[in-house]
Amino acid sequence: MSTNGETGRAMRSRRGLAGLLKPASMLMAAAIVGLSTTGCAKINGVVSMFKFKQANQAYQSQDYERSAKLYEETIANDPNNAIVYFYLGNSYDNLYKPGEKGKPANDALMQKAVDNYQLAVEKLDANDPVQGKIKALSLQFLMAAYGPEKLDDPVKAEPVVIRLIQLDPGEPANYFQLAKLYEDAGETEAAEKVYVAAKDAKPSDVNTYVQMAGFSTRQGNFSKAIDAYEQRAGRDPNNPEGYYAVATQYWDQAYRGVGVKDADKRTYVQKGLTAVDHAIQLKPDYVEALVYKGLLLRSQALLEKDPAKQQALIKQAESVRDQADEIRKKKATGVGN
Repeated sequence: MSTNGETGRAMRSRRGLAGLLKPASMLMAAAIVGLSTTGCAKINGVVSMFKFKQANQAYQSQDYERSAKLYEETIANDPNNAIVYFYLGNSYDNLYKPGEKGKPANDALMQKAVDNYQLAVEKLDANDPVQGKIKALSLQFLMAAYGPEKLDDPVKAEPVVIRLIQLDPGEPANYFQLAKLYEDAGETEAAEKVYVAAKDAKPSDVNTYVQMAGFSTRQGNFSKAIDAYEQRAGRDPNNPEGYYAVATQYWDQAYRGVGVKDADKRTYVQKGLTAVDHAIQLKPDYVEALVYKGLLLRSQALLEKDPAKQQALIKQAESVRDQADEIRKKKATGVGN
């Protein structure tokens, strides 16, 4: 047998074996790299959780400079923890000083807050119970960041509030914020439409009617204001405060209203007395309601032409005043409580 032949066969055998081993080696190398990457990811995850825990402790202690640094390190190790972005943004938000507005370093803190609030909004899952709440918080703080004490940018605040309304259509408070933005911008028609939308979203919320009434009062529209107050009272018929509020508005218009005719004043006084009597019926020791009943009676006396009737109304007003004073004294001494 030839030595050269044996050598050739051996070399061919090694080449064949090498050919078989090469793919296996590549697979093994890939597996090793994969394990290494997974290991690093796990290590990073552990580090991230450790940093997150430290950051939360600093945040709860209101050490926002330290919490911001640790939240940054948390994200550097695990950028997928969406909740961290809210707390990082809020740490920067708390470091911002409104009194130093205009200073570059201070303003940079608010910009970092905004950037992280926006990331939180993008990354958090609204369908998750916990993340959904933090997403709403992120939007609320983002909206506040665009407020007059901070960035003062209502144009950017508007879409944020609209997103809040979309996130929770049944929460009237978000509508009020949007309405205020429009009112402050002089868009009163748009503001009124938002108040109506708030009422439609949650008709049972009596505060919605109070907000609508306040807006109408600021616009000088007594008719719409009193209508809202009366709707509020009707929505909560066992609450004397609603009827008391109606009475105060009628008295104010009858006594202080500019250009109000005497005939209208008489109507307002009568409606005010009806409302305040209802409030007192529901709560006999309602001192504030008794005070306004006295004021309404005196306003009625001013409109009365007959001196005898005038004096009778004033005497009745004094009696109601004395009744209110007596209740005050009893409450002050604890009698009847």
